[in-house]
Amino acid sequence: MKEIPDYYKYWGKAGKSDGQYGDKSYHLLPYHCLDVAAVGYYLLDPNKALSRQLAMSLEVDTGWLQNWFTFCLALHDVGKFCRAFQNLVPGLSEQLVPYEENCELYDSSKARHDSLGFGLWQKILVKRLRDVVPVKSAVIKSWLEVVCGHHGQPPKNNIHIRSLLLADDERSAEAFVRDLITLLEPDFTPLEKIDRNALARGSWQLAGIAVLADWLGSDQTVFQYKPDPIPLEDYWEKIAIKQAKKTLDKAAFKPRQVEAFTSIQQQFDFIETPTPLQDFAQKVMIVNEPQLFILEDVTGAGKTEAAMILTHRLMSVGLAQGLYVGLPTMATANAMYSRLAASYRSLYSSTEREPPSLVLAHGASQLSEAFRQSVQINEQPQDQDYDKDDYSASAYCNAWLADSRKKALLADIGVGTIDQALLAILPAKHQSLRLLGLSGKVLLVDEVHAYDTYMQQLLSVLLKAHAAQGGSVILMSATLPSALRKKLVDAYASGLHSDAYSVALNETSAYPLVSHYRRMSGLLEYRVDTRDSVRRSVKVKHITSEEDAIQVIKQAVRVGRCICWVRNTVNDALSVFQKLSQDQTLKDCLTLFHSRFAMIDRQSIECDVIDRFGKRSKQEVRRGQILIATQVVEQSLDLDFDVMISDLAPIDLLIQRAGRLQRHIRDKSGNPLEGSQNDLRDGPCLYLLSPDPEAVEDKNWLRYVLPGTQSVYKHVGQLWLTSKLLRDKKGFRMPEDARYLIEGVYGEVAQDLIPAVLEEVSQEAEAEEISRRNMGNFNRLLMEKGYNLASGGKCSGWDNDINIPTRLSANSITVVLVKPDGQGELQPYAERGDHPWALSQINLPIELWEQAKEKIPGDWVITVEQLKQSQPSVKWLPVFPLIGDIVNNYCPNRGWLPDK
Repeated sequence: MKEIPDYYKYWGKAGKSDGQYGDKSYHLLPYHCLDVAAVGYYLLDPNKALSRQLAMSLEVDTGWLQNWFTFCLALHDVGKFCRAFQNLVPGLSEQLVPYEENCELYDSSKARHDSLGFGLWQKILVKRLRDVVPVKSAVIKSWLEVVCGHHGQPPKNNIHIRSLLLADDERSAEAFVRDLITLLEPDFTPLEKIDRNALARGSWQLAGIAVLADWLGSDQTVFQYKPDPIPLEDYWEKIAIKQAKKTLDKAAFKPRQVEAFTSIQQQFDFIETPTPLQDFAQKVMIVNEPQLFILEDVTGAGKTEAAMILTHRLMSVGLAQGLYVGLPTMATANAMYSRLAASYRSLYSSTEREPPSLVLAHGASQLSEAFRQSVQINEQPQDQDYDKDDYSASAYCNAWLADSRKKALLADIGVGTIDQALLAILPAKHQSLRLLGLSGKVLLVDEVHAYDTYMQQLLSVLLKAHAAQGGSVILMSATLPSALRKKLVDAYASGLHSDAYSVALNETSAYPLVSHYRRMSGLLEYRVDTRDSVRRSVKVKHITSEEDAIQVIKQAVRVGRCICWVRNTVNDALSVFQKLSQDQTLKDCLTLFHSRFAMIDRQSIECDVIDRFGKRSKQEVRRGQILIATQVVEQSLDLDFDVMISDLAPIDLLIQRAGRLQRHIRDKSGNPLEGSQNDLRDGPCLYLLSPDPEAVEDKNWLRYVLPGTQSVYKHVGQLWLTSKLLRDKKGFRMPEDARYLIEGVYGEVAQDLIPAVLEEVSQEAEAEEISRRNMGNFNRLLMEKGYNLASGGKCSGWDNDINIPTRLSANSITVVLVKPDGQGELQPYAERGDHPWALSQINLPIELWEQAKEKIPGDWVITVEQLKQSQPSVKWLPVFPLIGDIVNNYCPNRGWLPDK
C-alpha cells in the first residue's frame, strides 16, 4: 500500500501476556472484523435453509441478505476504535495508537465495547457517512443492534461516547467504514421496504448468527494473528474468506444429507410389529409446512419411537435438519440420550464423511459416562480478556466447545433438560444462540404434563417463537388436560400466524389421541387404538394410615413380592424407612431412594434400583424387596413392581406411578416372560394412602393423614377429586378411563364438586398458580419487540444463565460435601470417579442448609474458606465438612438427615 490508513493502528485481538506469539501478539482490528464477516457470509449461504427462511420472512433476495448482513457483521467491533478500549492493552507495538491518559477509563460494567460500537455508530458515524449511506439512521438501527449485541445481549443505549474516544479514533472508524462499503458494496435500497415486524421476528436469529460468527471468527487456530497491514481486499479474498470456510468445516456446520424415510425399521430394527401409535406416525400425511403434533397415549405405547418416526419424516420433507429433545429432569435426559445413541445416525445418509453430532445438555452432563466419551473439546490459545465483565470471544468459544449446554442446541441432535431450550426465550446471555440452535430443528418435548404453570407459560412462549422461525414441534404426554392442550396449540398457532390465535378443540373423550396442527389445514384430531399388551386394569384400594401401609408391605414380603411405596416428601420417606429398619425381618430388604443424596450415592442407588426392579430383573434379586422412594421413580426409570403403595397425589401423577406397577410381562415368581404371553402375577393393585373423601370435616382434611403432602401438592380440592374418583371406581382401566379421570380432576365442571370447606385452600393454590403464570409472563422476552434491551420488558434480565429462572421451584441450593483427609485438609466426599467434586454435590432445601452451616465449627470454617480459594471446582459453592458430630448429618444409604 502506498499509504497505510490510520485504522490499521488499532488492535482487535491481543494475545495473553505470556509472550506466546513473540512480537506478533496482536491481530489488527480491521482483520478481525473481516474474519467475523466472512464467517457470517458462509453461515448465510443462499443455499442453506436458514438463509432461505430468513429471506422469505423479510421478503428479500437471499443473495442480498447474505451480502448486507456480511457488511453489518464487519461493523460488529467498531466500538474497539474507542481509545478507552485500546488503552486496555498498552505497549503492544509502536505501530499502534499510543496510550491516552486523558481519555476516560474503560469500564465494562457501564458499557462494554459492543455498546460503544452501537453508540459510535448512532451518535457519530451516521452523521459523518451521510454521503455514502443513503438511508435514515433509524432504518439501520435494528441491524446494528443485532451485530453490536454479539456478546450475548443487546447493546446499551445512551452511552456517553465522546469521553471515551479521540477525534483521531472517529476519523479512523469513519475511514474503515468507507473502505468497507467500497469493498463489500452493500445495497441499501431494500432496507426501507422491509416490514418492521418481520425484521423484529427475524432479528433473534440474526443475533444468534452474529454471536456464532464472532465466536468462530475468533478461532486462532484458523484466523491466526496478523499485525502487518495489507489492503483490505487482499485480506478479504486471500485470507478471511478462505479461512472462514475452514473454520465452518472444522466446526461441522455443514448441511447434512437426511436419509429418506421408508419404515420404522430404519431406526428401530427390533420392532417387528409397530404399535398403533407408531403405525399412525408412519402413515399420517406430512407436507412441507411447519406443524405441531401432540401425542397422548399410555405408558408403553411407544410414544418415543412414534415421535422419532415423525421427526424422520419431517426431516425427510425438508422441514428440519436435526432435533432437540427437551425433558423434565437430568435422569430422563440421560435415559433418552442412551436410547437415541443407538439409532440417531439412521436419520442421516450413511455416505456422510463425519458422523452427525449427538450432545447431552444439562448441569451434570459431564457425569454421564456415555456422553463424556463422545465429547471432543477444542483447545486453542486464549485472547486477552478486555475487562472483568468483558471477555474475549475466544474465551467464549473455548467455553462453548467445552460446555455441552450451549453446544447442544447447535448439535445435529441435542438431548437435555427443557431448561436449555426455555433459556432461548428468557433475557439470558446468549439466548439468541440457543434460539438459532433450535432453528431448523424439530423440537421434541416429553412429559409435558410434568411442568408447573410457570414452566407451561414459558413453554407456550417457546412454541410461539419456534413456530415463528418455521420450526416444527412434537409434544408427548401420557395425560394432558384439554385446557393445557388448547393453550399449547394456541401458542404454536399464534407463532405461525404472527399474532394471537385461538384454535377450537373438538369436545372429544378420545384417548389415545393425536392432535395435529398446521396453518393450512388447522387442527386435526385423530383417535388411535391401543395395543392389547398395554391395556391394563388397575385395582385401587384405599388405606388411611401408615400402619395399614406397613401391613401391606409385610404381607407382600411374606409371599415373596417386591413392593414400592412412593411418598410425597423426603421426610415422610425417611420416617417410614426408619420404622421399617427397626423390624429385623425387613431391614435387609430395604432400599431408600430420594433426591437428597450426594450425586455419587444417588448414581449408585439408581443403578441398584434398576438392577433390582428393572425390566430384566429376575426372581432372585426381586423377591421380597422393598423400595421406599419419592417422585424420583415417577419418570424415566423403567421399573416394574409387583405391588405399589402411593401417597395421595394428583391423578396424572398417580397414573404415572401406576405405570411402574407390573409394567412388564412376568411369571408368577417375577421372572420375565418373552413373547406375547400373559402376565401370570395377580392383577395389579395400587394401594392409595389417603384420607377418606367421604369424611371431610374441615380444611385440614389432608393434613390428618398426610401432613407433608400439602406443601408439595397445594390444590387440596384436586387431591380430593382424585381420591373420590378412584374410591368410587375402585380402580381404573387404561386407556378407556384416561380422559374421564383427567377431566374429572382438572376440568372446569369438576371444580364445582369440591367440598366447600376445602375451597379456601384450593383457592389459595389457584392464586399461586396464577402468580406463577404471571411470573412467567414477567420473566419472558417480549419477542415481538425484536432484539433490543426493550424486549427484556420489566425483568432485569440479560444476565448470566444462572440468574434467569427456568423453574420457580428453586428453593434449593447445591452443596459440596467434603471430609478430612487425615492431615488437616479437606477432600471431596466422593472417593472415586473422574469428577469427585461434582460427584460430591447434593441439593438441599435452603432452610436445611441454613440450619446446617450454623453447626460448622469455627476452626473448620477457616479450613473450608482455604479450600474454596485453592479449589476452583468449589469456589462459588457452599461446602459442608463431614467432621465431628456433624458427620451424622449425612448417611450413604439414607442421604441428608434433618435435625431431630
